[in-house]
Amino acid sequence: MAHEAQVRYSKLVDLKLRATLVKKVSVICNNRYEGSPKAGSVKVPVRDTEVTVNDYNKQTGAELTGGDTTYLTVNIDKDKAVNEIIDGFDAASVPDDLVADRLDSAGYSLALQVDSDGSAELTTAGTAFGTTTALTEKTIYGNVVDARTKLSTVHVPTEGRWLLVSPEIYGLLLKSPEFIKASDLGDAVVQTGAVGRIAGFTVFEDSTLGEKVEYIAGHPNWFAFIDEWAVPVHVQDLNGSSKYIGASAVKGRKVYAFKVTKPQTILIKKKA
Repeated sequence: MAHEAQVRYSKLVDLKLRATLVKKVSVICNNRYEGSPKAGSVKVPVRDTEVTVNDYNKQTGAELTGGDTTYLTVNIDKDKAVNEIIDGFDAASVPDDLVADRLDSAGYSLALQVDSDGSAELTTAGTAFGTTTALTEKTIYGNVVDARTKLSTVHVPTEGRWLLVSPEIYGLLLKSPEFIKASDLGDAVVQTGAVGRIAGFTVFEDSTLGEKVEYIAGHPNWFAFIDEWAVPVHVQDLNGSSKYIGASAVKGRKVYAFKVTKPQTILIKKKA
């Protein structure tokens, strides 16, 4: 029963985490990797070229080609804990609604931390783009179009491109006639957390980009997110403690890492 509760609690935190995260898997990043994050590192596939398409001959077939997929070792460098005391209840008597409230809060807080760590990886490992002149209502569309062109030159697929923007830049986009609000694009777009679309990018507002970052443009193919519960979420009785009497705690540890696998596919626009 205790194990089932751990699985259920961990899933509930993950649901809140995924709902709150800006950097959602399959939207902003991917989770393609081999190995267990709890082991300390995993292997992430990196493909620099696409599969070659050849002519087919009925007599001789088609030439064999080789791919350039390599595997990058990614160290799991984030280890975060939830350790929230619930005073006045031992583990067996904690009301379900109180546990649910703590789990909801844990998922929300964890999402903010994960998003911040993802932004740190993007801004550190990505490629600086353009000048440091601050964008304006008049210059923002042309600048984003230039980013679109730059990504095309390094063969980033047009489908799936995203644009993470600061709240300030989102405000500028709302004044741009070229910006299409998410509500006009359909429910599927809204459900990803997107706020709109411009110049071929699906736009997401992200308050964790950093003080000088105006936007980051990229594609999920080259931004990996690896995560796992090192210790599943559970309610632990604290009666054995020398300090706490009639209390319990919601506990859990999640290990994770972000990795940009191809820096030229991630463009960072900063201001001075």
